[in-house]
Amino acid sequence: MHFRPLPGITVACAILFAFLIGLGVWQLQRLQWKLTLIDQVNRNLVAAPLPLDRILALGSDAQYHRVALAGRFDNAKESYVYGTDADGAPVYHVVVPFRTDDGRALLIDRGIVPRALLDPVTRPRGILAGETHVVGVWRESQGAGAFTPPPDLAHRIWYSRDVASIARADGIALVAPVLIEAGATPNSGGWPKGGQTVVTFRNEHLQYAITWFLMAAGLLAVYIAYHVSIGRLSFRRPAARD
Repeated sequence: MHFRPLPGITVACAILFAFLIGLGVWQLQRLQWKLTLIDQVNRNLVAAPLPLDRILALGSDAQYHRVALAGRFDNAKESYVYGTDADGAPVYHVVVPFRTDDGRALLIDRGIVPRALLDPVTRPRGILAGETHVVGVWRESQGAGAFTPPPDLAHRIWYSRDVASIARADGIALVAPVLIEAGATPNSGGWPKGGQTVVTFRNEHLQYAITWFLMAAGLLAVYIAYHVSIGRLSFRRPAARD
């Protein structure tokens, strides 16, 4: 084999090749992190519910843990977060302040109702009054995005899970800026329908890693082909001299 590399192109290609390989390796590391995260979330969702103090002590690690609460709903302050059900139909998540027996406040997503049942008067059997025990999934708040419509304060409708905004509208001081999603235990009368926790994690790190590695391989192929085309790389054995 005969090889006389062009110095400038070789250095530039070597740097770019190392960069592409590094991105591929980084995506593989991200893949392992994402798989670990998914496994942890799945274990949290099936683990026994924790008391509020234990959940609060976990900080950001409390996400997707189940929590057990005892207290009372403030049903006069129902709010609604617009969404869609599994079939894509518009629904509203019924968000109600909950005051624990020791006086701490949280917001609970009791589940979904269709537009026709937005008014609590239309579903009186589903209103929980008095001492209540709730088990739900601890979810972090999601603020409004750049294109999220502003809330309809007159009808208490929000278009994002903006817990801080909902609490502020009612003058509620929350113990944590989270929304607790009630479990699937049926409510009297059937509404709201709980158990609406959806766990979806975008996991395309393997595809990204393959893309970066293929780009690195393509760069190497072009580098070799170019040197062959200008006669600086030959895989033939040089002819023997007499």
